[in-house]
Amino acid sequence: MAAGRRLGLVFARILSPRRPRHPLLKLSFGLLGVGLLAVLLVLGVVVGTAMLAIGLVTRSLRGGSARRPAEAQTVVAEYRVLRKPQLSAPGR
Repeated sequence: MAAGRRLGLVFARILSPRRPRHPLLKLSFGLLGVGLLAVLLVLGVVVGTAMLAIGLVTRSLRGGSARRPAEAQTVVAEYRVLRKPQLSAPGR
């Protein structure tokens, strides 16, 4: 049982995230994280803008909206209003 526990501690040490102690290393990791966040944000904005632009171009090349209006159809029918049934006592 002790060997399994020791192995678990080794894995916990290897896999647990630890902050560096040196101030310049902390600063560099922080700047790296902010830079990565900025790159992902810009990439998302560029991809979203490209998707909107492609959609507008394809819609304009098709000649307006892709949907055609439905044909006008007349439905001839008779209607009657139904009233709510009155609840009666179960013993009657």
